[in-house]
Amino acid sequence: MTSAVSVRGLWKRFGQQIAVAGIDLELPAGKFIGLVGPNGAGKTTTLSMVTGLLRPDQGTVEVVGHDVWRDPVAVKARIGVLPEGLRLFERLSGRELLAYTGRLRGLPGAEVDKRATQLLDVLDLAGAQHKLVVDYSTGMRKKIGLACALLHNPEVLFLDEPFEGVDPVSAQTIRGVLERYTGSGATVVFSSHVMELVESLCDWVAVMAAGRIRAHGTLAEVRGEASSLQQAFLELVGAHGRDAGSDLDWLGGGSR
Repeated sequence: MTSAVSVRGLWKRFGQQIAVAGIDLELPAGKFIGLVGPNGAGKTTTLSMVTGLLRPDQGTVEVVGHDVWRDPVAVKARIGVLPEGLRLFERLSGRELLAYTGRLRGLPGAEVDKRATQLLDVLDLAGAQHKLVVDYSTGMRKKIGLACALLHNPEVLFLDEPFEGVDPVSAQTIRGVLERYTGSGATVVFSSHVMELVESLCDWVAVMAAGRIRAHGTLAEVRGEASSLQQAFLELVGAHGRDAGSDLDWLGGGSR
């Protein structure tokens, strides 16, 4: 199986806190891949290192055969990134932001205009294309960020919680674009802690907890004998059967 991303011995510490503890991972090309785990599992830190936004303490990362830190220009030309806590040039309109992004990517002006028009239309942003990004809603910001990440037609797309805070209509639009993108043979890697979403979208899953990979493989392989990915996930991260209310016998009823 061809790998879109190869991770070997990846470590990251913040002071005494180990965020990523020596993970090895081969992400297959042409798949919709979910990196799942509870909050604090190390998903965002891992994606930041894989995409060249954060330098690892140890280990190597290759994206479509290019080392992220030895050949960063080649890697960044082949990837699109929608990071957590998306920062945009908010005093530009949506169309101006796409035009700026396209020129940074070295695309000809006419091609940028053509692709921007198509993306704005498909992502239901055509009516807001001349509106400043600062006035966009959360869902609109996610969609214009996705448009920027897709504009140069990358081979691998990395998305950190792309559906977080997004309304159902925008989520369905984003989902349709991503399914079309992977249907063409490209690779999507996205992080999430919503198992139902991952189960409905992904071909391949890696489960992360406490900075380590607990399981990886096709959806069926990771799910195993469990009735759902949610159940398998809870067992893998050690949360299955935990009673969150056992010590809250005073809670409820309105009495003091």
